[in-house]
Amino acid sequence: MKMLGKLIAPLMLLFVAPACAQPAPTPTPTPVKAAGKTVVRKADPALWVIRDKDTTIYLFGTIHVLKPGLSWFDGAVKKAFDASGQVVLELVMPDAAAMQALVTSKGMARDGIALTQRLPEAKRPALGKALTDLGLPATAFDTMEPWYAATNLSLLPLMKKGYDVTNGPEQSISKAAAAQGKPVIGLETAEEQLNFFDSLSMPAQVAFLSNTIDELPKLDATMTSMVDSWARGDPDALGKTLNEDLNASPEVKKVLLVDRNKRWAYWINQRMKQPGVVFIAVGAGHLAGNDSVQEQLKGYRLNAKRVKY
Repeated sequence: MKMLGKLIAPLMLLFVAPACAQPAPTPTPTPVKAAGKTVVRKADPALWVIRDKDTTIYLFGTIHVLKPGLSWFDGAVKKAFDASGQVVLELVMPDAAAMQALVTSKGMARDGIALTQRLPEAKRPALGKALTDLGLPATAFDTMEPWYAATNLSLLPLMKKGYDVTNGPEQSISKAAAAQGKPVIGLETAEEQLNFFDSLSMPAQVAFLSNTIDELPKLDATMTSMVDSWARGDPDALGKTLNEDLNASPEVKKVLLVDRNKRWAYWINQRMKQPGVVFIAVGAGHLAGNDSVQEQLKGYRLNAKRVKY
């Protein structure tokens, strides 16, 4: 579950692809009610910049799904965005039909083995209870690959807690880019992101699902901690929460974190050879810890400096 922050971009695509394909909501923070008062909470997420004589690239870490009420798209973040001529996200969503076709081809079991049969027997009752608590049949995920079941099992309780898949920073950034006529490109395609999960060995997938089941009781507290760390611009605390479990699964860490960070650092290095200003927004987990994009950039003698604001 602590992998969730860095993996949640593709997760958002999987269960609710049609919703993600709709126009993004306004980036203006939505007020929430607390003790009869309207409250908007100010957030100051971390922002980095890489510069040379004719190129500037901003690196912004996101939490891909948020509750309403956070004001983050302002100050230094908005100034960096407004100054940029190009916006880069982890991916640009395909249309809903294409996304659903990809999910069907990648996320559903192709060998006819039921999910519960793959899962250790001791974990099966907890999976069944988690699904029935969500108002689903205990066998609702039986036709899914374990990685797909794990991602959906991560997402659905968050939705019940008030997190909105259309309220993440990527949605606001995409809408603002469209309004300002800025080109938006993806570092990866939806098919590539799904392939990262689908390429995991079956033992790694089952371990991912088992860990997700074990962490479900702590989901709300974990997500609250992640959002709080992100909102106060504390990448060290966020990285600790996001990345600590990955060390126990070298395969998952390599495929879903380290290899991607290396590719993105290479892309940034290549983009630095062209003049212009670029705003890159990726999951905050990729910008935290010893394997972060910033650390990979050092291999190209590029120094990402924290923007103070």
